[in-house]
Amino acid sequence: MLAKDILIDGFGRVREEVRAAVDGLTPDELAVRPGDRANSAAWLVWHLTRVQDDHVADAAGTDQVWLTEDWAERFALDLPRGDTGYGHTSAQVARVRVDSGDLLLGYYDAVHERTLAFVRSLAAHDFERVVDERWDPPVTLGVRLVSVLSDDLQHVGQAAYVRGLVRAG
Repeated sequence: MLAKDILIDGFGRVREEVRAAVDGLTPDELAVRPGDRANSAAWLVWHLTRVQDDHVADAAGTDQVWLTEDWAERFALDLPRGDTGYGHTSAQVARVRVDSGDLLLGYYDAVHERTLAFVRSLAAHDFERVVDERWDPPVTLGVRLVSVLSDDLQHVGQAAYVRGLVRAG
């Protein structure tokens, strides 16, 4: 199995878990925060998708789906247009509300398809390309993609947990 096949499988698992975490929740349920400083399922899925969109677009040398396919306008969040949620305050987390789970899933699916197209295009040597020199050691494409996958899995697990709390209550 090639590295890109493992990544494709991993991102496919994230997609399954995103759908399971969001499917059937109302806008109010998606906005529930289990504590004053906790994240909602909507924020968690939006954030993991924004980070994936941002990082993969940067690595691929393309524009973000969020900006080029009108997702920023569809979400109409009271946040800066390029915001990914990194470092959000509690008040900023509260601003991430959606009209439906379908909006979250539509954006996630668009980013997922863009991610898979990029990963499928890669050759083995591409994973060694340095994509971020701000770190020591510099970050390669392979490391960046695994980092995105790890972040996605953590956040979608958190969203599933919030879903469980919402539906149990």
